[in-house]
Amino acid sequence: MTEEKLIVHPRPSSIVASLYTLRDLNVDVAILHGPPGCSFKHARLLEEDRLRVLTSAMDENDFVFGGRDKLEKTIEKAIELFDPKTIALVGTCTSMIIGEELADSTMNMPDGIEFICVETHAGYANNTDGVISVLEPAMECGMITDEELERQRRLLTEATNVEIRHGAASKGYLEPSRGDIKYKAAERLIELIRSGKKIAGILNAKKETAYMFADEIIALYETARLFGMEKNITIFSNTDLNLGLPRVKEHAANVMKAFDEQSIPVHEIIGGLDEYAVTGNIVKDLILNKYGGFDAAVIAGVPHALPMDAFPDAELFSITNGPRQVAPLKDMGHKHVMVEIDLHPQTLGVTKIVPAEFGDTLRAVAADIAAADIAAAGSAAGSAAATDMAADTADSAAANRTAAETGDKK
Repeated sequence: MTEEKLIVHPRPSSIVASLYTLRDLNVDVAILHGPPGCSFKHARLLEEDRLRVLTSAMDENDFVFGGRDKLEKTIEKAIELFDPKTIALVGTCTSMIIGEELADSTMNMPDGIEFICVETHAGYANNTDGVISVLEPAMECGMITDEELERQRRLLTEATNVEIRHGAASKGYLEPSRGDIKYKAAERLIELIRSGKKIAGILNAKKETAYMFADEIIALYETARLFGMEKNITIFSNTDLNLGLPRVKEHAANVMKAFDEQSIPVHEIIGGLDEYAVTGNIVKDLILNKYGGFDAAVIAGVPHALPMDAFPDAELFSITNGPRQVAPLKDMGHKHVMVEIDLHPQTLGVTKIVPAEFGDTLRAVAADIAAADIAAAGSAAGSAAATDMAADTADSAAANRTAAETGDKK
């Protein structure tokens, strides 16, 4: 029998995954039925992304005798404060262990409010289980179709597989890293751009993280345009406007609008913003069969979801927001790996592109190189002008001497 892999570094929580999925469904209020500190950081951040998150604040007395009364009072308070149309009751480790029935607390609540009871906890092996625990009751109450539920199951299964193959679940322990030095990678990328290499810019991002990861692709194209090499850049983007839960579609529309406003051409749409785990074969087919390969690729978002055989002989520049993702990407063969630290908090509650550190570094280094080119050209032009002036002066002096000798001085 195969021994189960022991993974000892912290990984994403199923409870948090449930909260983000409720956000994507545009639910008004989520109530965590558990201790007040459960999922505190993400609960706080999500309030900046149009999801009110409350807690029933269970204490040690409730752990023994149950917390139904507290949950009912919290629901009533939510109705008083926010007049919501939809409320999600979200289980936690505490309430699920003691067997709380979330639905019982909705029995005496006013009509006109849609309740979603999310039976979840943080004890699942994969956080994607937290997503399913939301989508199943969401389908039952008509918020999504059965077809969308099955689509999401397929995506989530593959997302889990991606993490097992090359992500957070690939090793028992992954050392966090800040990745390669950004300005060094930028210098190398600019060198390739200026030498006329064919480069793919690939946005393969997860949901709202695209607001920053897209900036890496924008910076790539802007840099190529600065040096007159934009014709060598081909952009792939997983921003299909018709795929995903309601909020995910909003993100895709906002990113595509930003591309358009900045005159960034998107040559290939490779899927939706929730399809980052299944874009690999599409990207591979396009690169190998339509474009005949690339000399380099800039991959922003979830680079480890793309197969390495899509990039034969290509130099890869990959940008992630996971410090523990650096080592797996290096093991795969990605030469340059950069980390956008704290990307996720910066992309919550926004609707426009958020400047990326590597994107800004690339722009700054490119601007310095372009300025140096102009200065060098100016210096060369000045030197040539001085040489011409010296030659003219010498010719004039010689002519004057000749004229003086003949008595016809000018």
